[in-house]
Amino acid sequence: MNCQRMCVLGLGIALLVSGCASAPMHYYTLVPPAGSDVDITSSPVNTGADLPAFELLPVSVPAQVDQPQLLVRQSGQAVVLLNDQRWIAPLADEVRSALSVDLARALGSQDVSGLPEGDKPRLRIKLDLRRFDSQAGHYALIEGAWSVRTMHVRHGGVLACTSRVREAVGPGYDALVQGHQRAIGVLAGQIAAVARRLAAGQAATCPPR
Repeated sequence: MNCQRMCVLGLGIALLVSGCASAPMHYYTLVPPAGSDVDITSSPVNTGADLPAFELLPVSVPAQVDQPQLLVRQSGQAVVLLNDQRWIAPLADEVRSALSVDLARALGSQDVSGLPEGDKPRLRIKLDLRRFDSQAGHYALIEGAWSVRTMHVRHGGVLACTSRVREAVGPGYDALVQGHQRAIGVLAGQIAAVARRLAAGQAATCPPR
């Protein structure tokens, strides 16, 4: 009888462990889907202006959020690392990929990062994120320093700015990630507005914060 009880107990523990191990893992991306309505209205989309290609340098993110898991704020100073809610790629790569897509749409140009530079005109864009805050059901916030520099053009120029974008979000992690997608779209619009003026040899100013 004791042996039978031990076998049943062992089977129960094995099933419990198996059930815990099979908890579903959810993966998220910041890259907006094709045809999405991400807000980049701060800069006209594909206005026909002859803009050079752009080079988006690697993006840096704060060390505390540079994790495979989503890191969310609960209340006050408490934060939680969500082991079953993860980014599909390192967060810095996700932000860079999303920003590249949004910039290509906003500028009507293409990202030529990694291609031989040569002497063709190009826009060099750099972003250093200083905050990437998330609170489900409340907000998605990004804050960072960025710069745009014109390369290989007669009227070259450079401008460095900072931006802070906060998007209200509904409940759930899908809504939270979509909020960050919108925030990156707004940032792309701000960067594109500056890039257009610099590429045209005009004076550019940083967006209001």
